[in-house]
Amino acid sequence: MRTPLNALRTFEAVATRLSFTKGAEALNVSPAAVSSQIRALEEQLGQPLFHRQGRHVSLTDAGKALLPGVKRGLAEIRHAVQTLQTNRAGGVLRVSLIPSFLQKWLTPQLADFYRTERSFDLRLNADVHLVNFSDSNFHAAIRFGRGDWPDVRISKVLDEWIVPVCSPALLRRIGPLETAEDLKKHHLLQGEDELWDAWFNALGGKGERRAGPRFDDSVSVAIAAEQGLGIALVRWSLVSEELSSGRLVRCLPLAVKSEFAYYFVAPEHYYDLPKVAVFREWIESRAQAFKPPATDG
Repeated sequence: MRTPLNALRTFEAVATRLSFTKGAEALNVSPAAVSSQIRALEEQLGQPLFHRQGRHVSLTDAGKALLPGVKRGLAEIRHAVQTLQTNRAGGVLRVSLIPSFLQKWLTPQLADFYRTERSFDLRLNADVHLVNFSDSNFHAAIRFGRGDWPDVRISKVLDEWIVPVCSPALLRRIGPLETAEDLKKHHLLQGEDELWDAWFNALGGKGERRAGPRFDDSVSVAIAAEQGLGIALVRWSLVSEELSSGRLVRCLPLAVKSEFAYYFVAPEHYYDLPKVAVFREWIESRAQAFKPPATDG
């Protein structure tokens, strides 16, 4: 028995909405056309799929049994079509990243990328939330964490280090610092991720400390430090340029390696696409050239 695909699409549209009218709107067809498709499908299967009581619609036992398989089948078809449409070296490449990494580490490097990839159509999206690849048009992402996300292929891009920094003027005013304990005598800028607890625990520090202003993102903490508002504990990748230019200085030659790192992730069916591979290999090469902080601890 050959079941028309259009009839199954119609059944799925009505069954997920429990409305012939809304199903018709989703398919951009008339309610009469939807009713005709459902009636033909029911006749072919030899059993009703819906209970109809006025405007109220519910699934019969047969409809409930049919719906999961139809949804899976249509999802597979949509996925196959999308893969064919994107399975080429050209076209748009959509990558999701956390805002701080995009702003402070990746964006300054992009001129190097476009020197060789002038026609590359790269779309970068800054978002603190993990992209859902099964429900979006993103091809890849750069994530910060332990590298244990499910349903994606993963490769490490860059390790991260945590360093204390402040403005040159502030360091001149408070004088040289020699130990982690010296930091507790001064205002410590607070970020939402509470890096200070991990920092002092890693170095064996205990006791109270002077908390300064609190910010909800890493870039704002670094900017506040640059303005002389206090000492900030920041990710090395976010302040290396400011340290090189002298806008920030390291308060202590100590650095704690983060338990998190940056990873390139992509669904298995996108990971080896030519355009994804080009971008992945470029960002890995830039990460290899990015030196970790010099440290005495």
